[in-house]
Amino acid sequence: MERIPMTAEGHAALQAELKNLKSVERPNIIAAISEARAHGDLSENAEYHAAKEKQSFIEGRISELDDKLARADVIDVSKLTGGKIRFGATVSLIDVDSEEESSYKIVGDDEANVKEGKISISSPIARALIGKEEGDEAEVAAPAGARAYEIIKVEYR
Repeated sequence: MERIPMTAEGHAALQAELKNLKSVERPNIIAAISEARAHGDLSENAEYHAAKEKQSFIEGRISELDDKLARADVIDVSKLTGGKIRFGATVSLIDVDSEEESSYKIVGDDEANVKEGKISISSPIARALIGKEEGDEAEVAAPAGARAYEIIKVEYR
């Protein structure tokens, strides 16, 4: 069973989503199916079929979240230190060509959100950064061609 790395915040978000699905969404969809059944002929009842489809999605998501939470390897980033880049690091970079500065936090797959500056541990840029230190250069294979970044700061917060 492969462990899934995630931050404490990511773990809490998945738990909150699971709780919402079980305590709010599941009862709501059961009520919607009941109501749609009361409308009569199920073979031509679009409300019933839509509700059953939504129920299938909700149950699938609940199973997926249960599995991910069971395999979660929660990493407390605040307790990490050091200069090497690893899971949970917030890395400040400079694009060698454009001299554009950017900052990313390396998180689990379910937590990734580029708009918030969070990239997945399995993304090409994160894989290129892992194990590097401040002052190192990392080359990332991107769809538009290889990009080189200089690592200017590594911190764990």
